[in-house]
Amino acid sequence: MDNILALHHDLARRTYRHGGYKAFNISDPKPRKIHKASVLDRLLHHAIYRKLYPFFDRTFISDSYSCRIDKGTHRALNRFREFGRKVSRNGTKTCWVLKCDIRKFFANINHSILMRILKLYILDDNILWLLEEIIESFSPGLPLGNLTSQLFVNIYMNEFDQFMKHKLKIKYYIRYADDFVIFSRDKVGLENSIPQIRDFLKEKLKLELHPDKVFIKTLASGVDFLGWINFIDHRVLRTATKRRMMKRMKGTQKSGTTQSYLGLLKHGNTFKIRKRILR
Repeated sequence: MDNILALHHDLARRTYRHGGYKAFNISDPKPRKIHKASVLDRLLHHAIYRKLYPFFDRTFISDSYSCRIDKGTHRALNRFREFGRKVSRNGTKTCWVLKCDIRKFFANINHSILMRILKLYILDDNILWLLEEIIESFSPGLPLGNLTSQLFVNIYMNEFDQFMKHKLKIKYYIRYADDFVIFSRDKVGLENSIPQIRDFLKEKLKLELHPDKVFIKTLASGVDFLGWINFIDHRVLRTATKRRMMKRMKGTQKSGTTQSYLGLLKHGNTFKIRKRILR
């Protein structure tokens, strides 16, 4: 209680200063560095998120799926299947998919641009001061461990989402964090959209497409998105994900781990893998 009252005192007098971070590494599957704020700062992050999320969520497009209530990976994958069926007319037409990834996404979020975007929506100086204090507590970019970071990147990328929907007039578009896909029967049109996408990200948001993760494929040949290889009428696990899963299963006897994997596998064509796990 003393800490909460002290936090209230600092906020009311605008003497609050965000503390430092503890860093630790995870590998799931690629290595990432997570930065964790103190309990006091995390408490404040949750309070801010609880107030700001409902307002900003209304400004986001419906096909942005990362870190949003009633969204998530499974809904994004189902939307992927829905778009694939619509564009391919249930597999009777060739459906091309442009898949892109943004390079070092969190690390390259520009603080000045983020604050400029926030000022378009928020007029209260006290709120802007507090948000800037949190944003400037970490550099470069935003820390992966903050709850507020998840909201900030969605606000940041909403500028891109609006560009895609209203400037490029792209109907079949899905974004999950820094991954996005576009569906079309026009391969040349997809190829022509890449320079426009690249220019907008660079000029307006100071972000870059990952040079090794931009490709156009037919849906019939399978498109790697959110951990699954997606086809017109089914999806299968990536080979690397499958191997990693079986390796972990051999090293554990925990029923919770087994049930967790079985829960994941029910979202795709995984009968044989589930059989192996249950054995």
